[in-house]
This record gives sequence, C-alpha cells and structure tokens, in this order.
Amino acid sequence: MSQASARDHQPSPVVVRQAIEWMMRLNNHAASPRMRQRCEQWRVAHPDHECAWQRVVAMNADLHSRFQALPAGGAVFDALENSAQRLGRRQALKLLSGVLVVGASAYLARDVLPWQQWSADFSTGVGERRGIVLTDGTRLRLNTDTAVDQDFSPTQRLIRLNKGEILVRCGADAQSATSRPLLVSCRHGVFEGQSARFVVRQESDHTRLSVTEGSVLIRSPGEGSVTVQAGQSYSVNGQRVERIPQLDMDPGAWADGLIVTRNMRLGDFLAEVSRYRHGYLGCTQDIADLRLSGVFRLEDTDKLLAMLPQTLPVQLKYRTRWWVTLQRNA
Repeated sequence: MSQASARDHQPSPVVVRQAIEWMMRLNNHAASPRMRQRCEQWRVAHPDHECAWQRVVAMNADLHSRFQALPAGGAVFDALENSAQRLGRRQALKLLSGVLVVGASAYLARDVLPWQQWSADFSTGVGERRGIVLTDGTRLRLNTDTAVDQDFSPTQRLIRLNKGEILVRCGADAQSATSRPLLVSCRHGVFEGQSARFVVRQESDHTRLSVTEGSVLIRSPGEGSVTVQAGQSYSVNGQRVERIPQLDMDPGAWADGLIVTRNMRLGDFLAEVSRYRHGYLGCTQDIADLRLSGVFRLEDTDKLLAMLPQTLPVQLKYRTRWWVTLQRNA
C-alpha cells in the first residue's frame, strides 16, 4: 500500500495499537533480526497492518520534531491534542508514551505507559480491562494498567505479573498428562493454583491474593508455603505472609466493570477510582475519612464521581478534566 493510500485509509484502533507495540518492541530489540522479521511478517499479513504502520511511523516522526521544539511541559498537551485528531486520544497518548520512553522527555511521567507494558505478552492501559484465554484453557482477566508475561514449558505453566492486577480462573491442565501446576509469580512471591479462581494485585510494597473459588498455595521466601482457601485474602511482602481479616471492597468486582464498596474511606475510594483515569483525583483532608458503601460502574468515571454529592456532603471541583478535587460542601 502506498503512503498516500495509507493516509486515506482508517485502520481499526486495535491494529493501530498493534503497530505502536511493534514499534516499541523494535526500539527495545534494535539488534534482533528475529524481532524485525516478525514485524515484517505482521506488516505483510494484512493491508491494514501496513497502513497502520505507515501512520505510526509518520506520527512518531511528527511527535519527535514537536518535542524537540517544546519550550515547556504544557506544550506537550497541545501536541497531544493535535495528534489525537488523527489517531484518537487513546492511541495518541500511547504513542506519546513511546516517544517519551525512548528519550524525548519525562513529561506526563505518571500517565504514560512504562516500557514494561510495551514489551509484555499481554497488557492494558489506564482504564482498560482485557480478557484472555491461554492455550491451556486458563482464563485471565487484566485490570487497568497491567502487564503480564506467560512462560509455558513441558513442566510448568507460569504467568508473570509485572505490574497491576489479574483475575485467574484455572482448571486441569488441558495440554499435558502430567498436570503441570499453574504458577503466578510477582515481585513478592509465587502463587500456585490447580482448580481455582483468584485475584492477584501487586502494589509497590506488597502483593494481595484473594481467592474466590478453590484454593491457592502461597510460596513465600520468608514464610514457606501457606494454603489460602476460598473467601480468604492474604498480603505478601517477600518476608511475611499475613491474613487480611476483611476487605472494604469486593476484590474481583472490577472484572464485571464494577467497584463494590463496604464502608470504605472516601480517600481510599478515590485512590481506587484514580487507577482507572488519567490525571489527578483527590480530596481535602477534612473529608478523607467519610465512609461510603455501594456499587459503582467503571465505564465512565466522571459519571461515577458525579454520584458522590448525592450521598455525601461533598462537591466536585474540576480545574481541568485531568485535575479533580472533592471538598466539603460550603
């Protein structure tokens, strides 16, 4: 497909994202002939692939030139707005993240996708959720801002949680007569499930495991092995494994697009909602300890926030669409 026809054609957002991911992989594996060959195979597999590739290459060059001339961080948003008219806001933001990663700038560091997600086998952006069925039949759900790798061998099935949160539904090994264990590894430990449904959420200083069906074995360097039964949650930090007596939020409701709270602090609730949107979301200190219970839908976080003044003595203050603060009613 010629470059002119590539500009006229509109590839799907999914294909555009694939093209961006290939560009990021090539930047990370510049000396790998195998990676370049795989990219070439992807480009020729369908005309839309080459079309998306041409657009991403052109956009990357355009953004590079823009960043070189930027006098201040605020101008980044102007470049993003102009680029979004061609790729769409989500795709432009992801492409912007790639340019930043390869050295243009550190602007918007909180909101851009880190390099882990471009190189991961499976990933999601901020506010995105994704379902995957692995080759052995295991069902995997990725929550917002998550990166996962898989490593299946003749002796084990391994899922690496690099960042974020996943829900795993695993059963008998459909590919091996030896019944390979399913392992989920993260920064703080390893979890083994045979026939179970469980949620693994990795934070900076600990990882939380919540089992909703079956049982899961925790392998911790500090405390050996601990079996977690359905209905139980544990915190693992690499040295200690501790039972969490009660959660103030349903640990797996996000898989259905919900936040389900039980007497949750408003400050903690806003921290949870902020995982699904770009920018700053917070509240003044005098209302952070207000409590709320309910079911909230994640598909539109602005609508979700608009519900809070109906049940709590608070009001929303939007400085921009990316900077929202809750404060007490006057």
